[in-house]
Amino acid sequence: MADLKNKRIITIATTGAWPKKENNPNVPLTPAEIAEDVYQCWKLGASICHLHMRDDDGNGTMDIEKFRETIKLIRAHEDCDIIINTTTSGDLNATEETRLLPMQELKPELATFDCGTMNWSHSSIFENSPSFLTKSGLLMQELGVKPEVEVFDPGMIYNAKYFLKKGVLKAPVHFQLCMGVANGIAGTVKNLVFMKETMDEVAPGSTWSAFGVGASSMPIMYATVALGGHLRVGMEDNVEYAYHQLAESNMQFVARARRVIEEFGLEVATPDEARQILGLK
Repeated sequence: MADLKNKRIITIATTGAWPKKENNPNVPLTPAEIAEDVYQCWKLGASICHLHMRDDDGNGTMDIEKFRETIKLIRAHEDCDIIINTTTSGDLNATEETRLLPMQELKPELATFDCGTMNWSHSSIFENSPSFLTKSGLLMQELGVKPEVEVFDPGMIYNAKYFLKKGVLKAPVHFQLCMGVANGIAGTVKNLVFMKETMDEVAPGSTWSAFGVGASSMPIMYATVALGGHLRVGMEDNVEYAYHQLAESNMQFVARARRVIEEFGLEVATPDEARQILGLK
């Protein structure tokens, strides 16, 4: 791993369960749009794509056929070796079985493990019960899918400690620190340092990535690279590229992340290097 210490992974989160075209006309919503964005972002240096799907009305969905079509279109580019990371939380109204089906049938290399329940955006409940997380974590082990442990506050990091103790998660853990999400921890550099220190205490030897929403996106990006973390960027988390400037594409975000990494004297990890860093099979 020594030769990989200066490598940084870029994850592209193209879509999310929000926004819609009225929030930014450039957000990809259809399988064809998402797949093309993923391919173009891979060419610029993204080594992981984090996939959400939308239904025909533009709402978040866990429809297995949308996932299947999108992944098929990505893999139709025979040169594209990007790592696929499917969400397990693309629709707050989905059943537990529906949430797990894309991972179960399509067997991506990564899938999200949202490590706790929280109020979501002051409007609804993002439910991740202990029984669902246990079922999800054990299924990931059975399928050989690595969990991306998404945490929105420090309590979720301690929840990961519990699941490590119970064998639902296996070390080394890969954390996604989600900063500045409504009802989660605020996206400040001080809080990012605290989250990283908590992670290092609870699960030493873990790998981690981070992103910041809105005004926190740039401070979190710079601080993450400086602290040794990896980056997640894309229109799932930010529809604006700069203040009052809508993003023209997801590729804009990847290109900037690459520049930041290289300005730090570091290198962008290829998908195969990312696989080594994350211990993917």
